[in-house]
This record gives sequence, structure tokens and C-alpha cells, in this order.
Amino acid sequence: MTIAPPLDTSALSRNNVKISGNPAGRPIIFAHGFGCSQEMWRLVAPAFESDYKVVLFDHVGAGGSDLTAYDRSKYDSLHGYADDVLEILEALDLSDAVYVGHSVSAMVGVLASTHDPSRFGSLVLVGPSPRYVDDVDYTGGFSQDDIDALLDALDANYLGWSSDLAPLIMGNSGQPELGEELTASFCTIDPAIARHFARVTFSSDNRDDLKDVVTPTLILQCNDDIIAPRVVGEFVHSQIPGSSFVMLAATGHCPNLSSPDEVVKEIQDYLR
Repeated sequence: MTIAPPLDTSALSRNNVKISGNPAGRPIIFAHGFGCSQEMWRLVAPAFESDYKVVLFDHVGAGGSDLTAYDRSKYDSLHGYADDVLEILEALDLSDAVYVGHSVSAMVGVLASTHDPSRFGSLVLVGPSPRYVDDVDYTGGFSQDDIDALLDALDANYLGWSSDLAPLIMGNSGQPELGEELTASFCTIDPAIARHFARVTFSSDNRDDLKDVVTPTLILQCNDDIIAPRVVGEFVHSQIPGSSFVMLAATGHCPNLSSPDEVVKEIQDYLR
């Protein structure tokens, strides 16, 4: 009799992995954006628990992750975060997984799925951007001067930067409590890690990776998103073969908080 080797669960503790829902269901893994944690999915993930095995985690440096695992050289590109996702899937021995990635985690999912597509059955990219800086024949939403000024302000006063920028990222000025929640989330991250992650995020260029995606993909785009404007979502859609594109009624960059029911509906409709 062949005895299977024990699974390596170190990635599960490193990334504070939480599992709920249907143990026999198809796995669905939710990945949060910059300055956030798995708590940002608390209004979305429970809707999938009856039919799916729900997997939540924190990127290293966020939430309840193991801060001692933060390796600046590893996380000097989004590939380090993509490797973590693959290690989580391997530790849980998951395949045909639905990966739902918000903001920068959309590109993390793109990288992970192109490295090992056998682990993935569907991608859901919420507010994705493969490059934030404008380029020749490409609109990312920011000039290089914009990004330099943003990062300089972050380096000079991270808490002040968070208080100023988080409400703008959230949008939905009629619901100021959402901006306050995002600000509070930003302020829980170690400033040194946050500064590094921001620099990696806003300096990344993953446009060439999109054409290599072979996993069925849904793109969810918000209105009035200052981080990932509509033209960026449409670019992602045009570059990922066979992808689907949905323009949400939601506004701002965090529909998982501002319009969770709409996010749930569109994901469920796509997966059906």
C-alpha cells in the first residue's frame, strides 16, 4: 500500500487561511487588495458557503498573516504573492478552483493561473489593472508623475496618506462609513510593508501576461473607479482570450463592500 506524503501546511499558517462552507463543494478562494485583509470579503463569501468550499487568506504583511514570513526580496514583485496562492492551493490539494481577486490580487491570480492552470477552473477579476501608468496606446489612469507623487506622499506620512486616499478609493461619498473602514484597514498594515507593497503594485506591468491566460475569466468593472477606470477593465477584457466583461452598477473601487449583493449575483450567474 502506498502512503501519501503529509501535506505541507506551512502556507496555511503563513497566510492565515480560513476554510468554511461545503467540504465537498467546488473550492472558491477570495484574495484581497492592497491595504486590506480577508475581512473585506465578509459580505460576499458567506453567500457561497452552501455550495462551495470557501477559502479566505491574508497576503503576508496583512491581517492575521505571519509577519515574520515577510521577505522583501520575495515580495519585490507580484510573482511572490502568486507563488503564495499556488502554495495554498497545493497545501489544500485543490483543483478546479474559482479564484476571485480584487484590485492588485486580480493580477496575482493571472500570474498564478498562467504558472499552473491545472489548479484553476475560473478567474473572477474585480477592478483589475495590469498597469496603472499611462503608456503609448494605453491608458492606465495615472501619469508617471502621479504615481511618483503618490508614492512620495506614502513614504512621507503613511497614516496621513491613508486617511486622505482611502475614502477616494472607496468612493460612495454618501456612505462615509465605508471610507472610514478602508482607512482603518490601511492603518492596520505595517507602514514599511505597506510602502513596499504599494511601490510593487503601482510599478508593475502585467499587460503581456494577459494573453497567456487559458482559464475562463470574468471581469467585474465598477463605475467611477479612480484606481482602475473602465478603459482599463475593457483593455483586460480585450487581452484575455474568451473573457466575459460585466459593468457593475456599483461605484468606486471596492464593490465587495459597497455593493456585495451585486458582486455575489454576477459571480453566481457566471459560475452557473
